[in-house]
Formats: sequence, C-alpha cells, structure tokens
Amino acid sequence: MIQSFEAIVNENTQILILGTIPGVASLKKQQYYGNPRNNFWKIIYAHFDITTEPIEYKDKISVLQSKNIGLWDVLKNCDRQGSLDIAIKNQTENDFHTLFQLYTKISTLLFNGKESHRYFYKKYGQLEGITYYVMPSTSPANTMRFETKLALWSSGLK
Repeated sequence: MIQSFEAIVNENTQILILGTIPGVASLKKQQYYGNPRNNFWKIIYAHFDITTEPIEYKDKISVLQSKNIGLWDVLKNCDRQGSLDIAIKNQTENDFHTLFQLYTKISTLLFNGKESHRYFYKKYGQLEGITYYVMPSTSPANTMRFETKLALWSSGLK
C-alpha cells in the first residue's frame, strides 16, 4: 500500500496544488515531485522568474510557501504498480473537510492532472468558495510541450 505525504500548508496558504499520489521516484526521495524528469519545479521557477533554482528540498518548499502555495495529494493511500495513475486501486482519499476548516485562506485548488481532479470531485464535488483549475500533468508521461504546460499552469498560479 502506497502512502501519501503530509500536506505542506500553513496559515497563509491560498493556493493548494493537488497531485494524485506520489510516484515511485518521489516515494524513494520522500519528496513531492522528486522525479527529475517531472516538470513541476521547472514550471514553478519559470512562472515566478526564479533563475537560481534551489537544490535542497526544504528550500523548494520555502519558495512555494513564500508565494502562499501548498502541496498535498488527493489520495491518502492506494495500491499501485509503477507510477501511472491508471494503475491505482483500493484508494482512500485524504480528509479535505478538516484541512479546509484548519486553513481557511485556501481559495484555489490546482489539480496536477485530470486524475487528481477526478478522484477529488468524485468524493467532494464542487466546494463552495473554492475555485478549481485542472492543469496538465507535470509528469514525464505527459508529452505536452513545456511552453504549453507553463502557459496553462500560469493561468492558475496568477
């Protein structure tokens, strides 16, 4: 059974980026978006014009938090062979009702790919006062051009 990571949020988080559940490389590193071929961090740095990319994971998280952005996954745990969302089975969703009660400034959810949105929407539907954006997956399995991904992500990161 694969376990999600803890939410990275604080009292200033306004935008919450939601993946489905960490892939194999991320689980091995114990870091969100730990696969070096995943475009997530590259998109964040490009959007915010950060030219010197942090090397340490804690510094990457600090960049997000300085922009009032948090990270979590829709799924708390599941069974899955490999890293692809289509292989997910026996999933349990994270408790978003409690999260939103604790962190009341969250007003925007950016879903990293269609599957994270699908799992979230199936369990929670459209929550009042929260704007949803379904972004193209930053996974290396998504072959969309980087420039196109960046433009779409930038529309939600405004």
